Amino acid sequence: MATLHIENIQSLDAPELTIYRTLRRPEEHERAGVLVAANVKVVHRLLASHYSVLSVLLTPEWFEQLEPKLRARSENIQVYIGEKTLLEDITGYQLHQGVLAVAKIPTPPSFERLLEASPRPKLIVAVEGIASAENLGTLVRNCAAFGVHFLVVSETSCSPYQRRAVSGSMGTLFEQPVVQVAHLVETLSNLRAHGVRCLAAHPRPGSTQLSRANLRGDCCLIFGAEGPGLTTAVLDVCDETIEIPMPSHMNSLNVASATAVFLYETNRQRGLLD
Repeated sequence: MATLHIENIQSLDAPELTIYRTLRRPEEHERAGVLVAANVKVVHRLLASHYSVLSVLLTPEWFEQLEPKLRARSENIQVYIGEKTLLEDITGYQLHQGVLAVAKIPTPPSFERLLEASPRPKLIVAVEGIASAENLGTLVRNCAAFGVHFLVVSETSCSPYQRRAVSGSMGTLFEQPVVQVAHLVETLSNLRAHGVRCLAAHPRPGSTQLSRANLRGDCCLIFGAEGPGLTTAVLDVCDETIEIPMPSHMNSLNVASATAVFLYETNRQRGLLD
């Protein structure tokens, strides 16, 4: 059972509350090795996860509701309790839900271990150049919903541990295996060497239409940002390019939307939707 160190606060000036005052500077959080959960559902998922919780900042009402879950944890947790108007000063708007939490970013999983542990047929997703934390968070949520074994985040993408990414994932980040890599092209080459087909979601002449692509075997689906798409270096290492046919003047979707479409079709072909 956790030991809760409870402190009622009247201001946010204390040095130990710095992490809560810097919500708009996510790079500082990652350098400190922590993430911030800023949504009630996300906090609930955090408290049910294996992530190590360091502290929570919440209203008296939310403390009353969450105290049993906090005490059920195994670590010591610092609990800061303040009125809702005080907590709203952090975000600058009145819709704040009244609860935030800080947790340690876990030790990065080994790509090799994730690959070995993934059952066959393997389903892996990789992303390149995703700068929007909201898009990346939604993409993590899609991966969790459709049973992706693990997500590969390239060196040119934002961190999945940014606050907006964590919120966008609705806390599924705490369940979905994610690995950040330093060289996406090398990682994809490694996958191919292990018999995993690398399939680029990329509309261009000669691309296979999604419904005609074979997604039943071991595969990694690679997505880039809307607009620039995937780089030539990544496309060159892929086995095939696949596109979503659109009966309109549009030729692309938001990356999170495209990922959902691809993963639905993959699950359909594998008989997982019956």
